[in-house]
Amino acid sequence: MNPEHYRLLEQARRSLPDGYKVELSGDVIVMQASPPLIHQLNLALVQRQFEAHCPAGYFPTGNSDLSSSEVGAVRNPDLTYLPVDVVDLAGRSIPAELALIAVEIVSPSNPDNDWAGKVRDYPRTGFPLYLIVDPRQKTVTLFSEPNRDRYHTRTEREFGERIHIPEPFGFDLDLSALVPYRD
Repeated sequence: MNPEHYRLLEQARRSLPDGYKVELSGDVIVMQASPPLIHQLNLALVQRQFEAHCPAGYFPTGNSDLSSSEVGAVRNPDLTYLPVDVVDLAGRSIPAELALIAVEIVSPSNPDNDWAGKVRDYPRTGFPLYLIVDPRQKTVTLFSEPNRDRYHTRTEREFGERIHIPEPFGFDLDLSALVPYRD
């Protein structure tokens, strides 16, 4: 990644109040305010199910910067699973290709970040799976089988159904308790 981009990213983080999330996508810095409670609830419901199927040697994390110098992106998924040994990288950038999945709960204020920017960036940065929970549309979409610039497979389900999460997790995610955004 361009050192100047990283400097600008850090400068943006220092200038914002607590509760803001800052990411880099190419030459664009993306900033978002703290998510609403429905966002947090849906994230917790999804994370609990993933934790029951987390492979040994991995742990869940949110708010971790994952980067790709090839793509020039620093992304910060709502939830991802990283190998325990990344703690040795403290203070350094964590390579995105080490993550098992990126999970995002769509923000009501900036859905294009999840549906356009991250659909573009995540396969390019090496995320093997990308799960989008969209409380606006009451849908969950799983992107899988990435190559250099896109995911080959897209599976979509509605709240109330189940969606299969492939290995290394290998389970059916129950979507029945997810909560849509209220108008």
